[in-house]
Amino acid sequence: MPSNLESAMQMLIKTFHKYSGKEGDKYTLSRGELKELLIEELGSYLGNSKDNEAVEKVMNDLDANNDGEVDFTEFIILMGALTVACNDFFLDKPKEDSAAKTD
Repeated sequence: MPSNLESAMQMLIKTFHKYSGKEGDKYTLSRGELKELLIEELGSYLGNSKDNEAVEKVMNDLDANNDGEVDFTEFIILMGALTVACNDFFLDKPKEDSAAKTD
């Protein structure tokens, strides 16, 4: 049975390939595929944004080699950055919830 971290890695790979290849290369995400992935898989974190400008910004930021597609490495960079941002957010939250539980 895989560990939690191994399961998370497998899920990242499966999620990427769930959306890649619908339009063109099966090893990359097109703009449309990236938008679908962001909305379907990260909608609650991104505020269910269907804003094309936001998707374009993410695409342009991720597309390091300027080929108009996001490969798996570029996708993992996004996931890492979002994970760091979420961690920072939860570290900055007041710890009043935990203090209330000890009373």
